[in-house]
Amino acid sequence: MVVETKIISVKSKAETDIINITDQVSRVVKESKVKNGIVNIFVSGSTASVSTIEFEPNLVKDFEDAMERLVPSDIKYRHTETWGDDNGKSHVRATLVQPGLTVPFRDKKLMLGTWQQIVVLDFDVPARTREVILQIIGE
Repeated sequence: MVVETKIISVKSKAETDIINITDQVSRVVKESKVKNGIVNIFVSGSTASVSTIEFEPNLVKDFEDAMERLVPSDIKYRHTETWGDDNGKSHVRATLVQPGLTVPFRDKKLMLGTWQQIVVLDFDVPARTREVILQIIGE
């Protein structure tokens, strides 16, 4: 078994930003020594997540609207009392979606569905640069 760890960086915009990283993950898998296995994708930080989505503008907007309905921006979050950073909603949203995802691959090709892309969801209030850790495991 081989384990390789790589880090990619992504820059996000303020508030909810959904960034397609499928090509970057695919490239790292292709360049690895592993032919068949899994890639674990993990974003560092408590206000960002990793998931899959059909990355097209209307569905991205639908997702943003759904998150606003589930975890509204215009209500009080007690987290603000702790740090004063007014990003309680960002933490709640990231917790619901989760920070990591595992995708299998075969012959160095991600086994995603036709319309399925890997995305980083940055829910924080300011724009940021995020580190995404990729662990490639297999043979």
